[in-house]
Amino acid sequence: MRRIHFFVMTLVLTLLMGCQDQKKDTEMTKDKQEETNKGKEYLYSLAQWSLHREIETGKLDPFDFPKTAKELGFDAVEWVNQLYEPQIDSMGLDAVVERWKEESEKHDITNVLIMVDHAGDLSDSDEDKRDAAIEMHKKYVDAAAYLGCHAIRVNTFGSYDPDEWTETTYDGLKRLSEYAATKNISVLAENHGWYSSDPRLLMPIIEKVNMPNCGTLADFGNWCIKRVTNEKWSDCAEEYPDKYEGFTQLMKKAQAVSAKAYAFDENGNETTLDFERFMKIVKESNYDGYISIEYEHETLNEREGIKSTLALLKKHAN
Repeated sequence: MRRIHFFVMTLVLTLLMGCQDQKKDTEMTKDKQEETNKGKEYLYSLAQWSLHREIETGKLDPFDFPKTAKELGFDAVEWVNQLYEPQIDSMGLDAVVERWKEESEKHDITNVLIMVDHAGDLSDSDEDKRDAAIEMHKKYVDAAAYLGCHAIRVNTFGSYDPDEWTETTYDGLKRLSEYAATKNISVLAENHGWYSSDPRLLMPIIEKVNMPNCGTLADFGNWCIKRVTNEKWSDCAEEYPDKYEGFTQLMKKAQAVSAKAYAFDENGNETTLDFERFMKIVKESNYDGYISIEYEHETLNEREGIKSTLALLKKHAN
């Protein structure tokens, strides 16, 4: 009996000591990670959409985007194809992409990704239309590879039925990602409205695709999951219930982050989005890619909005 009692006590003490050591290791790892995040320096890129009003009104030549980005203090950019629709129609996509490459090299700018719009709906319920969208997006995969980008950002508009949308989105993302993998390019689904802004629906699809080059572009904004009508950009009828929880879910597969900003108060804080909270989530996810600046409002001119967004990000980066 004494031997059994001794054995039991020894086993209990061993288990207790092991638990204490494990707890210490966990605390040390957490402290070490927090210290690493505290001193981390993030890379910032400029999303071209931040200048879309200047471009659309003719104030800024879209091909001068790299030059303007450099003047604003950026070394990296994210292109938006829809801002070049007239040029693509007149010059052709290949010629436009060639100009992107020439201008970015001229101004020593890194090309991060291409935001692809108006190239067909990857989640279209009509298989022929979905096939056509995939083929069109492949052209931008090729362009991204030529420019030295790491990814394209895609939309997942399609069916308004969540079950059907889930099936078609999986098909569109899977097939496009398979092609993109041959070019070493990632396909990133952005929370950009409708069901793409609902991580409860989007994230299981990304998990099911289960490819390292299929992930998310996590945006601070864009949380409308239901519109008043079936128009893509009609007034919002319902938003995702907790944008910060949703952003946390998106960051699990994020290969790009977009810091959306709308309006600022007199202290330089965003009045609709908690940048400090968003950046805390970014840090905790151990994300190490570019964070893009995407100012989206008319309360400031676009260049001032860009500067204010970047300043606020840097304030909460450490």
